[in-house]
Amino acid sequence: MLHAATTAASHAVLLAELKAARSLTDELFRAVHPGALFDRPIPERHRLIFYLGHLEAFDWNLLGRQGFELEPHDVELDRLFAFGIDPTDGKLPNDQPRDWPSATRVRAYNQQVRGRLDAALEDATAVAARPLVADGTLLHVAIEHRLMHAETLAYLLHQLPAEKKSVIADAPLRAARPLPHMLEIPGGLATLGKQRIPEAGFGWDNEFEEQKEQVPPFSIDAYPVTNTEFLAFIRAGGYADRALWNDADWEWKEAAGLRHPHFWVPSGGSWKYHAMTGEIPLPPDAPVYVSQAEAGAYARWKGRRLPSEAQWHRAAYGTAEGRERAYPWGDAPPDATRGNFDSLRWDATPVAAHPAGASAFGVHDLVGNGWEWTSSLFAPFPGFQRFPFYPGYSAGFFDGQHYVMKGGSSRTAAPLLRRTFRNWFQPHYPYVYAKFRTVEG
Repeated sequence: MLHAATTAASHAVLLAELKAARSLTDELFRAVHPGALFDRPIPERHRLIFYLGHLEAFDWNLLGRQGFELEPHDVELDRLFAFGIDPTDGKLPNDQPRDWPSATRVRAYNQQVRGRLDAALEDATAVAARPLVADGTLLHVAIEHRLMHAETLAYLLHQLPAEKKSVIADAPLRAARPLPHMLEIPGGLATLGKQRIPEAGFGWDNEFEEQKEQVPPFSIDAYPVTNTEFLAFIRAGGYADRALWNDADWEWKEAAGLRHPHFWVPSGGSWKYHAMTGEIPLPPDAPVYVSQAEAGAYARWKGRRLPSEAQWHRAAYGTAEGRERAYPWGDAPPDATRGNFDSLRWDATPVAAHPAGASAFGVHDLVGNGWEWTSSLFAPFPGFQRFPFYPGYSAGFFDGQHYVMKGGSSRTAAPLLRRTFRNWFQPHYPYVYAKFRTVEG
């Protein structure tokens, strides 16, 4: 199991973090124009109204029902908003706006949930009587679940037309032009996961148990692949070259009629980029956002491949002397000089914009600015144990159809930038903020 807060002071810190996470998601929902709450910006996902209710329903089902064993006040909405969807069979949801409760009802439900949960969480006697609440476990789960959904909301909003949302464009950020090159990474240990001890702090079930893997020497791109580099792949006919795609990826690409990254927009023989606030000129030095299938095809075009989870760890956290760092740059906590993360910006920055975030081996832009695809299927580490209070969090995705992603995006919260955190997506999912780099050896 995992352990976290055990004192009144640390419990107070977690309550403050919960309220800050609520403020973040509240701000995102305020950016959605009222009439767009019943839109479905991404065909594979629920309508936005689901997410408005899901966050509070999750907290209620976790903290209210399991943590404090409180009596429900709206069982219908508790169930309706309990679970999201992750279709892997090609079938898309076909519900209609009329199938959902009104926004007024959902907001009233949210307000009542927060009121009841806050009353229980601020009652020291009630907290002390509930071990999973008292030790901080369920609060950590509620906080990080909400922070993850804040990122999901961001990329859902990204697909919403500009006239249906109110967001402020990022301030321009200039950086030196990156010089694409590969770096030699000496062989050594990569530590994945964490130990199941109190000192290790909170972790999701798939972060346990700690694994040490000996990684042979290899070379890796010093920077993520940029839009400029990926444009060369397109001009070389990469999307039409059958030899660069495995069977499943080719069939998906052809069925979707995909000929360029999802975030790119053809524009009179040139390209524009679909930024959060609308179309802009294609940023040449920003990382290209693509599916894992497209990343793999590009890597084959270069005669390379995507890094494994262990290779990525070695390049990111390893050192020549054998010690491993908490973050690529060292053990200092994340700050704005180290990368593009923690919801400071909507869109990607140039890959060379944060040299202070480089790893000991000189690999740049590993944390933030876009999750990084790996070649590793999402699978349990030896010693994996499901959360008894959330058994489907990870186990439902150990299906051979999801791949590990590492690093974080511009909208990834600082707590989720820890070395052991693992994200995962299907290889044909083009909407997430996902970049990549290649390896040899």
